[in-house]
Amino acid sequence: MRGRAGGTGTSIRQIAVASLIGTIVEWYDFFLYATMATLVFNKAFFPTGNELLSTLIAFTTFAAGFVTRPIGGLIFGHFGDRLGRKQMLVITMMIMGGATFLMGLLPTYGQLGVAAPILLLVLRMLQGIGLGGEWGGAMLMTAEHAPAGRRGWYTSWPQLGVPIGLLASTLVVNLLSRFGSAAFASWGWRIGFLLSALLVAIGLFIRLRVSEPPAFAEIVRAKRQARLPLADVFRRHPKTTLLAVGARFSESLTFNIYNAFIITYLTVVLKLDKSVALNGLLIAAVVGFFVIPAAGRLSDRVGRRPVFIAGAAIAAVTAFPLFGLIDTGRTGLIWLALVVGWGVAACTMYGAEGALFAELYPTRVRYSGISIVYQIGVLPSGAIAPAVATALVAHYSHQSWPVATYVLVIGVISVVSLMFLPETFRRDVHAAEPAAIPATRSAS
Repeated sequence: MRGRAGGTGTSIRQIAVASLIGTIVEWYDFFLYATMATLVFNKAFFPTGNELLSTLIAFTTFAAGFVTRPIGGLIFGHFGDRLGRKQMLVITMMIMGGATFLMGLLPTYGQLGVAAPILLLVLRMLQGIGLGGEWGGAMLMTAEHAPAGRRGWYTSWPQLGVPIGLLASTLVVNLLSRFGSAAFASWGWRIGFLLSALLVAIGLFIRLRVSEPPAFAEIVRAKRQARLPLADVFRRHPKTTLLAVGARFSESLTFNIYNAFIITYLTVVLKLDKSVALNGLLIAAVVGFFVIPAAGRLSDRVGRRPVFIAGAAIAAVTAFPLFGLIDTGRTGLIWLALVVGWGVAACTMYGAEGALFAELYPTRVRYSGISIVYQIGVLPSGAIAPAVATALVAHYSHQSWPVATYVLVIGVISVVSLMFLPETFRRDVHAAEPAAIPATRSAS
């Protein structure tokens, strides 16, 4: 049943697809950078003569995009709670897509000298600002339009931007690699970034056709917008925000360990061809495409917390076995590890978290609240994960156990945080304040 979203005349499926298209653009851009940081940028923009060191420096610029994500979240969260969700989504898409397109035009270190990596860093930071404001708005457009009892299902749709974005970026890199290593390193890599312009045009066309969520529109009509939504979040919801940030850790770190870092580990440490990693990630993305909506739908039935906890627990308990599989160097076992770590563990968490975070906050401050949780939660986890993991491998003589320990510890932190968060799946997102539902410490 399609249904109309809050009497706006737009079906909830149209709104969910509009949110999905935008997140595909954002995550295509983001994953493309992560892949190129390992395959191209370490040599083209940061030549040091030491491949592992160059990659570590390239991953530092990757982390810079995460550092600016909270800035985007704070800026667009504030104006999204004051002016509206739709306007912010248009602006964030243009920032993210524009920065990615310009990366495809950048001269390299050999052509421009030190200015080249500086410009790359600036564009990467703009990417982070755009993505920082994008996620919260895309999630709320869906969550605030979705019917009760199906919010987990529909909020999982924009989350599909991650596996689709990874799938698209990996396919593009695979296709461009067929030009040959020399051509790919010289000019082929640029095509992937320039393609972003086409994706942005499609995304803008679709997003401009959707309406504001009725819950927020009612607040505007009543002139009840929060004057300083960010201050309200920290003043009225400090414990909830802290626990939600902790819950976010494992999902963010797991994604980036089994995506950005693993390409470096397989190509530089294990000396395998990059196709092993790229094809494994393609398979994991296909699996994740089904796991995310399944997790969202299950969270409508059993609750957000049990599903989220299950994903974090899988990430924690499988960390050592999965790196054991990876260290065999056998292609099939490496692909299995990527499917379990990325496609199952991380995507299970991702499928449930959108609805959970949206339901934790009232409409007046919801954009700011979920943006703070999502973007600040990434800083000590996913933002630094590839660089930390690369440094650990370099320090411990190319051994993987320190990275597995890292994944395990962060997974435990998220499980504990989730145990102290309240269950939210029966909350009314249109209420002025979320109902006082006491937290329980069980996973069910």
